[in-house]
Amino acid sequence: MNIFKELYQYREMIVSLIHRDLRGRYKGSVLGFLWTFINPLLQLVVYTIVFSNIMRMGIDNYYLFLFVALIPWMFCASSIMGASLCILQNQSLVTKIYFPREVLPLSVVTSNFINMLYCFIIVLAVVLIFAENVNFQAWLYLPVIAVIEYILVLGISFIVAGLTVYFRDLEHILGILTMAWQFLTPVMYSVDMVPQEYMGIFQLNPMTPVIVAYRDILYYGAVPHFETLVQAIGFGILLSVLGFVIFGKLKRNFAEEL
Repeated sequence: MNIFKELYQYREMIVSLIHRDLRGRYKGSVLGFLWTFINPLLQLVVYTIVFSNIMRMGIDNYYLFLFVALIPWMFCASSIMGASLCILQNQSLVTKIYFPREVLPLSVVTSNFINMLYCFIIVLAVVLIFAENVNFQAWLYLPVIAVIEYILVLGISFIVAGLTVYFRDLEHILGILTMAWQFLTPVMYSVDMVPQEYMGIFQLNPMTPVIVAYRDILYYGAVPHFETLVQAIGFGILLSVLGFVIFGKLKRNFAEEL
């Protein structure tokens, strides 16, 4: 419990780092903050062209089917990649002053989470205009799923942030692993397309119930299944606890490794 008290005491530092990251994300670019929306839209266009016209999925309104899952996935991927470098990029702070090291990955994930919330303004607008099934009662579950994903991604980010300090090659390997993970997650296809013999392994993917829940709410206009919510919560709790414990052990020797 001491770590949570410390994080609360250093809340102003966390807010400052989040603010710095959000301001500096597209600093110096012509379009600036608009890139927050342009990046996912460009990816949406590319994936839609490929999977609607070349590798045909046979899914109605595929752009919408993809869009409601792509934004949450981009939050997950960008948070993990950013967290993997956060200790190394701030080594002058880590080696010179004391503060809870958890502040760094926490600020990275939170800034990406805020960025995802901005993107959801566009997502919800697109759903309202083009979706065939809009269920505002189901929308009430969106904050729940978003918080679950935040906790899950935070746990993974703690793990990669700590490990990268000791294994610098992980920074490069993560790019490949994240790309592979995306194809193993039902972002660009439906869960129904997974062969039944692989479904057990497929369900071990912690992002599967999260993506399925987002798609149930925004594409199908349905309340997420109870089993999906339980599975997502279970993964979130497990990975967040595991992340805190692993990071807590690894951070003791950060100064020596840096």
